[in-house]
Amino acid sequence: MSARPCAARRLRVGALFLSIARVIANTRFQALRLVSLTLAAATIAACNDQTDDPPAGPLRILVTNDDGVAAEGIDAIVQALRTDPNNIIIVSAPAKNESGSGDNTTPTPPPLEATETTTASGYPATAVMGYPADALLYALGNLYPDGPPDVVISGINAGQNVADWDFGLLSQISGTVGAAKTAACSGVPALAASQGNGPPFDYASGVAAVLTWLDAHRAAILAGQESLAYITSINIPTCDAGSIRGAVDVPLATENPDNISLNGPQDCESTLEQPSDDIEAFFNGFVAITPVPSNSSMTCDDLDP
Repeated sequence: MSARPCAARRLRVGALFLSIARVIANTRFQALRLVSLTLAAATIAACNDQTDDPPAGPLRILVTNDDGVAAEGIDAIVQALRTDPNNIIIVSAPAKNESGSGDNTTPTPPPLEATETTTASGYPATAVMGYPADALLYALGNLYPDGPPDVVISGINAGQNVADWDFGLLSQISGTVGAAKTAACSGVPALAASQGNGPPFDYASGVAAVLTWLDAHRAAILAGQESLAYITSINIPTCDAGSIRGAVDVPLATENPDNISLNGPQDCESTLEQPSDDIEAFFNGFVAITPVPSNSSMTCDDLDP
């Protein structure tokens, strides 16, 4: 199978995965949800194995979050990532919920306290007594003796992280985004993934969006061509009615003229087209894909000795 048809196949699989996720997201059939995640990830991996191009090698992924190591969102993405044998996953996350901590770090000494634990489904993890950025820095300094990971995935966060203006909402106070920015400032490209408020949170759609992004960026990450000046922040709607309307690349909103509640529901039955920023995109049912400067709120500067 040539590389071009395989790429097209991956896009079709990603679209199918999103459709399946939307159908089952609000059901109680958790087993069906897990099966859909596994099948989609395995199909993408099989397509990668069947290309004529030489294998690019495994992708070393560090997963963290701000909701804590036991949170449902981080467990969902780890379980999906581990189905691909080309992924090597290490989990390092705060020992408890540290939402809203931005890019804060704990002054040292003393050294951070860390213990071995597992995610909710039993995947090995390190729980760090500190902020999300602490968990990220601990992993880089202690869990990767042979060189840094290829990419950091932060999330999936329970709740959206959109917009950026003088008040710092919500992207700049997010520990999910803060950990991703800290990764990029430390030389590792990063993705921050946030799932729109439910309840319940539609993590199946969030997982689908993360896998689609990772598949599209895998080659650039392995080639060392992914940006460090920006991290990617994706916000995935949770639809009470209707379904996700697609994915769009949009900038961070710097104002909110319609006074939309930034913690409110998402309208997946909206008819708005061509949203201008992440607020418009996300709250009108689109997956909002947004670049966030790594040094926004002086994240990189504050890491310098």
